[in-house]
Amino acid sequence: MLGLPLEPHPRTDAGARDYRAAFRAAQAAMALVTPRGTVVAANAALGALLGADPAQLNGTDAADLVDLASDARTWQAYREVLDGRRPRFRCTRRLKHHDGHALWVEVALAPVPDSANVLLSVSDISDWRELQARLRHLQMHDPVTRLPNRALFFERLSAALEASTYERGGTGRVGLCYLDLDGFKAVNDTLGHRVGDRLLTAVATRLTRCAEQNGYGPGGGHLVARLGGDEFALLVEDSTGTDQLAELAQTVLTALQQPFDLAGQRLSVSASIGVVERPAVGTTATGLMQAADTTLYWAKADGKGRWTLFDPERNAHRMTRQALSSTLRPALERGEFVLEYQPLVDLEGGLVRGVEALVRWRHPQFGTLAPNRFIGIAEEDGSIVHLGRWVLRTACRQARRWQLEHPEAEPLFVSVNVAVRQVWDSDLVADVAEILAETGLEPGLLQLELTESAVMGSAGRPLQALQALSDMGVLIAIDDFGTGYSNLAYLSRLPVSVLKLDGSFVRGFQDEAHPNPADETIVEALVQLAHRLGLTVTAECVETAGQAARLRRIGCDTGQGWLYSRPATPDRIAAMLTARG
Repeated sequence: MLGLPLEPHPRTDAGARDYRAAFRAAQAAMALVTPRGTVVAANAALGALLGADPAQLNGTDAADLVDLASDARTWQAYREVLDGRRPRFRCTRRLKHHDGHALWVEVALAPVPDSANVLLSVSDISDWRELQARLRHLQMHDPVTRLPNRALFFERLSAALEASTYERGGTGRVGLCYLDLDGFKAVNDTLGHRVGDRLLTAVATRLTRCAEQNGYGPGGGHLVARLGGDEFALLVEDSTGTDQLAELAQTVLTALQQPFDLAGQRLSVSASIGVVERPAVGTTATGLMQAADTTLYWAKADGKGRWTLFDPERNAHRMTRQALSSTLRPALERGEFVLEYQPLVDLEGGLVRGVEALVRWRHPQFGTLAPNRFIGIAEEDGSIVHLGRWVLRTACRQARRWQLEHPEAEPLFVSVNVAVRQVWDSDLVADVAEILAETGLEPGLLQLELTESAVMGSAGRPLQALQALSDMGVLIAIDDFGTGYSNLAYLSRLPVSVLKLDGSFVRGFQDEAHPNPADETIVEALVQLAHRLGLTVTAECVETAGQAARLRRIGCDTGQGWLYSRPATPDRIAAMLTARG
């Protein structure tokens, strides 16, 4: 048997001689190892593989021969095979040939039947490993720019965030510059993808140069990767702080601002860069990339051709906005919206003539939210149509209830804000007619407010809707007048009943000791113009008696503001009606 000594023995039979001959002549590199780990026989193939005389291998330690003691796990498995506690073991090792070149081998150990010895076999897998390395390089690198691709980038990023990386004396921080070329699609569309690919390659070269220039510090150089399309990333492992990332981002912007000469085609491009730098502890690859992507969006939104540093406060606002956007529609169904009403007071007599309905969102997480926190979101995603219809119906129903509960008091009109999208995306005229009929509120007790920028220049459907509502008897008011187009010539052709002066005009009246004559002149001119056109004027943001007196003196009709009341619940308005009665 192969487990017997390979020297002549009186009892050796022909079969044993055949085994010994096969062992020595085999193309596979093998050795016989004792339970103590000593090589007692090695064949010629093993000697050739290791560059040694097979006879010289006898008596050597097998673990030293094929580097089995370099890590604890491999050493433990090797000892278990020698002790008979493990049936077999296989591992890959990198060895050094006697002529200096390195080779990769696969080492296998298995017990020899009917023997205490173990058979060690060694296979040269260097060619296979080289092929694997080439395939991995192709798999992990972008074919156009030759830069690492998204897969390799995330592999390196994940490794940089592992605890073992920063426990070895690094800075414990990581930085990222995430950039996107501004207007790259136009290059592809006008000059073709071949020129576009040349531009990407040239950009990659400049980015690599910038990274090499900036790559100082404990971590050495930086990783430059193409993540796809015209998106690139510069990963800074062991970053030294935001100053280093800011310097790198500015270096990149400066480098890319220089024109590119692509085979006679001269091109100029710019880039937007999102910059993130933070401790590696507690940071995930997904979280870092989300922050970088958000910051890149900010850089583009702020004007492109710039770098922007991640701002936690700005991101928190974005996350809040996202959370509100995703829950707005369900919140309406759950009844989380309520209306408050702010009185509109006759400046001459001091009586409450009407109220403006102001929607509030009682959010279970963020508390009570004012309209400026969610109306813009509702307009963007289209839910303003459903919300606006709810506000209109609720306000009209409440105005009618006050009228029925206080027949002795002059009925209050209710003013409701309307977004332009409500006019375009729904039949506002039909909605108003249906709600008035349903609630029994007279059309003259409903006032619809649209912003000046929405009303001025209206044409087609919006103008037709305003005219139909006016013909119905509904009052139309222009909100925040004086801050938008202020197209006075067009104003006379609109079916408008009321102008609401923007609060910025009234705030100019606050310094009663040193009033600005120009403010009063402007407001007086607007009031006179409105009166000549048959319109009434409401002043917003009236906070002091002095402001009210000056507005009354120049002829303003109605005031609205904290001087009279903050937005109040329906019960508070009812109490005002009782007091007035």
